Amino acid sequence: MPRFRLYYHFVWATKFRMPLVIETNRDAIYGAISEKVRTLQGVLHAINGMSDHVHVVATLPPNIALSRFVNEAKGSSSHLANHLASVVSDGSFKWQESYGVVSVSETHLPVVVRYVVNQQRHHGPDGKLNARLESLD
Repeated sequence: MPRFRLYYHFVWATKFRMPLVIETNRDAIYGAISEKVRTLQGVLHAINGMSDHVHVVATLPPNIALSRFVNEAKGSSSHLANHLASVVSDGSFKWQESYGVVSVSETHLPVVVRYVVNQQRHHGPDGKLNARLESLD
């Protein structure tokens, strides 16, 4: 059995940074992304975000292209968001085409997971990144 330790921190935003990830669809969107990680035989370490972006920390097998994962995760989550019965949607939930990804060392994984889990604290009540808190972590 192959053995690998590949840790990635992905970030992508909603189209035009619109506040589309809301209380009524957040769990479903995160669930769809989490399911995509599992389907690709990866491991989800953390998922969280704000109304206009999402952070995902995951381990993916080396045979899975990172762009494939992001495209499939975006596709399944936006499809779901546009078809939720509990949300009136005109099909306008979309992610931006771009995304960011960085590899994370195994020793830094707990720090990155903590950063993702604490997104609301990092951004503060107004949703803007709180640079002071960033420097304290």
